[in-house]
Amino acid sequence: VKLVESGGGLVQPGGSLRLSCLASGLTFSTSAMSWHRQAPGKERELVAWISSAGDLTDYANNMKGRVSISRDNPKNVVYLQMDSLEPEDTAVYSCRATQTTWGRERHYWGQGTQVTVSS
Repeated sequence: VKLVESGGGLVQPGGSLRLSCLASGLTFSTSAMSWHRQAPGKERELVAWISSAGDLTDYANNMKGRVSISRDNPKNVVYLQMDSLEPEDTAVYSCRATQTTWGRERHYWGQGTQVTVSS
């Protein structure tokens, strides 16, 4: 299983970024996907989650209204659109695939992409 994130970079406060995560080596259409982030010195936290079919989403309270998660199952890609970015959003953003088999969850992680919000 391989998850490769892209789209990170340096953006000014108030700016936007769209992150992408390309998955391979797994049945993408049956995997729930999520984005997480980890800032220096802080615990990793969930940013957004999307069901395997893309019909259900969930967001961290501190990100609601500023981020949107979506997926393209034929392309094996999950996206994270982030708007109104703040310096506090600076972190490494990683995607995760979750496959559930017989009630047991298995998670796969990407390497992450750096997002830096600074003027």
